[in-house]
Amino acid sequence: MKILGFAGSARTDSFNVKLLNIAARILADAAVEVDIFDFRQYPLPLYDGDLEASEGMPDNAKRFKAALVACDGFLIASPEYNSAYSPLLKNAIDWASRATSADDTPLQAFSNKTAVLIATSPGALGGLRGLSVLKTLLGNIRVHVLPNQLAIPRAHEVFENAGQLNDSLVAENLEQLMAEFVDFTQKLAR
Repeated sequence: MKILGFAGSARTDSFNVKLLNIAARILADAAVEVDIFDFRQYPLPLYDGDLEASEGMPDNAKRFKAALVACDGFLIASPEYNSAYSPLLKNAIDWASRATSADDTPLQAFSNKTAVLIATSPGALGGLRGLSVLKTLLGNIRVHVLPNQLAIPRAHEVFENAGQLNDSLVAENLEQLMAEFVDFTQKLAR
């Protein structure tokens, strides 16, 4: 099983990037191959149909789409921006939904893949409202989203300086969710 992890934030010290890395380590400890796509390392221009028509898909968008195609499922850590997912995440999904050749279908990178959604926020809901909207988007592009998700409130209190979780119940819930995701992905692969 190969999972691609990515966060809807590229901010230095992003709580969601920290959460993504912890979840990826849990999956790796369960013998799952996990690759992390870092949008800070591979920035994408704002999607623009005229840019696409004149210059084609940018190299970093091709990299992201190829990484999506090569995996079985997605581990997505999504911050909440005004009760939705981040513009960075929406932009990346928009680029990856484009066909790159005559043999490619627009949703090739997403069709019949699985996803697990996690979020954290300093707020009381932990990014939950954004996950609901993201789940709808992913379902509309043929991704099988694990029904359970995890939104961790009070992010500024839950992470240690080293980026580890300091709340044993939250850590246990994250481990359980990752186990459910592995099982979910294995069942859909049969």
